[in-house]
Order: sequence, then C-alpha cells, then structure tokens
Amino acid sequence: MAVESWLQMLKCSKKTALIHDGKRKIHYLFTDGKEMAEEYDFNTDVLLVRKWRHKSTLGGQGQWRIEIGEHFAVDSSLDAEIKESGSNPLFTRTDTKTQFQWRIRNLPYPKDVFSVSVEPPERCIIVKTSNKKYYKKFSIADLDRVQLPLNSDDLSFTLANNTLIITYKKPKEILTLEQELLKEVKKLKGTSEDDVDCKTQ
Repeated sequence: MAVESWLQMLKCSKKTALIHDGKRKIHYLFTDGKEMAEEYDFNTDVLLVRKWRHKSTLGGQGQWRIEIGEHFAVDSSLDAEIKESGSNPLFTRTDTKTQFQWRIRNLPYPKDVFSVSVEPPERCIIVKTSNKKYYKKFSIADLDRVQLPLNSDDLSFTLANNTLIITYKKPKEILTLEQELLKEVKKLKGTSEDDVDCKTQ
C-alpha cells in the first residue's frame, strides 16, 4: 500500500474524536472491521498511543494490540495475569515528531556490548549483544504499511540508565503523511462522529 492509499484509507474511515485529560483521542473504524485508536498530546500534537483491534475468528472483539505507547499506561488490565518480572527487559515505542523511537529498559550492560542494525531484506531492525544476553528483532509498522525502504543511515542508538534508546529518523513521506492526518484529526469536533463518503479509487 502506497502512502496515498493509506492516507485515503484513514480519511475514509469512520472517525470519532474525544478531547479529555489533555489528550486528543481518535477512534478509527475501517471498512474491513479493523479498529485503530490514537491519542495525541493536545498541546504538542505528539502521538502518545496507537493501538489496533481486529475481529476475532468468531467475529467478536479481539484484544487491543499496542503499536506505540507504554503498555501499562494504556490499560493496566491487559495481560494482568501475566505480569513480567520487574528486572526483565521491557520494550516500548515512544515516538517524537521527527523520529520513531524505542526504549528497551533493564539492560545493565555497557554500550559497546550492543549492536543495532537495519536488515533491509527482512525489513527489520536487529538488536543484539556480544555477550549473547539479549536479542530482539522488530519492524517499523509505519514503513511496512506504505512500503517504504529502511535505511541504515537513519538509525542510531544510545544508552542511559540501563535503557537502550533506538532512534530512526522519519522519512519525509511519513512526515508529510502525519501532517496531513493531523489536519484531518483537528477538523473533528470534540465528541462528534465524522463520516466521510468516499468514492472507491
């Protein structure tokens, strides 16, 4: 799906907006039944949370799957039974306006132990340690959705307080897309629904 197709799909979805607690919350319902929910900081317009829900195989509501944001900040009841140990590495994505950003907490190793690389054929980023204590492979959903290539030059990482911070510069196509979407989002009234009658392309 190209950038224009994804933007069109977002514009054509049924959207509901709610402004609450300093956040602009948008719920998208797509024609195929998938749902996406986003939360923006009302003052800075930074995207804080994005989560997805698909229909279950029996047609019921599936669980929300978090793409951006802290898991516990969105819904502490999610996976309440399966609590992770406080010392296990904790992987979260928290973007800025110009960068995709991931944090992996509880990694008590020096920076020179880490290797973070882009694997273009697999469309993913790989994090590993030379002491073989940690390995993680993840993709950038935003780039996958619009089929943009990954570029090693846009990737960097740093380490602070046992937290590995991985940063990937957003391509200009994504920045433009996000600005367009924000314009659409800001047109929505506080708690009203906005149905767009779209002609199929």
